[in-house]
Amino acid sequence: MFKTLLFKALLFKALLFKSVLRPLALSALILPGAAAWGAVERETFELYVTIPTVDFYVLPLDPQLVQREQRLPFSTITTDLSPLRATYEVKNSNGSIGARLGEEAYLSNGRDRIDLRVTFNNVELTLNSAQVVSATEARPGRQVPLVIAAIKPDDDYKPGDYYGTVHMVFDATAP
Repeated sequence: MFKTLLFKALLFKALLFKSVLRPLALSALILPGAAAWGAVERETFELYVTIPTVDFYVLPLDPQLVQREQRLPFSTITTDLSPLRATYEVKNSNGSIGARLGEEAYLSNGRDRIDLRVTFNNVELTLNSAQVVSATEARPGRQVPLVIAAIKPDDDYKPGDYYGTVHMVFDATAP
């Protein structure tokens, strides 16, 4: 009988260790590593910088303007496209600044086309270069507006997804 009681007590301890103590012991070993692993955070991002020359530059005030696709919002109430407005910082310590379009500015869906009017410092840009900032304004540097507006077709806008590129060329013009 004593052997039976001893056997039952040992069996009870073994079951207790197996069912309760072993998971607790494993948890104590695993949890500190899991908590440390869960606390790790990693961030990856790209950096760049454009440092202009001190003599001549034409840069958007918001660098995201030329890095991301810009949207011209369409109003279903007025059936008009809102223009894109941005501000540029310009400087030419040796003369004026000229600008032109590198190609015609328009949006297209593959079938239909929406022409764009591009004005820089209130001067409409064409394929021919024009002075957009005088030498006296450009010498100290200043901020000027850019406006890109859709020219509404005579037969109204056709439904679809339109895409396009505006390519502007700026020149430092000597006096």
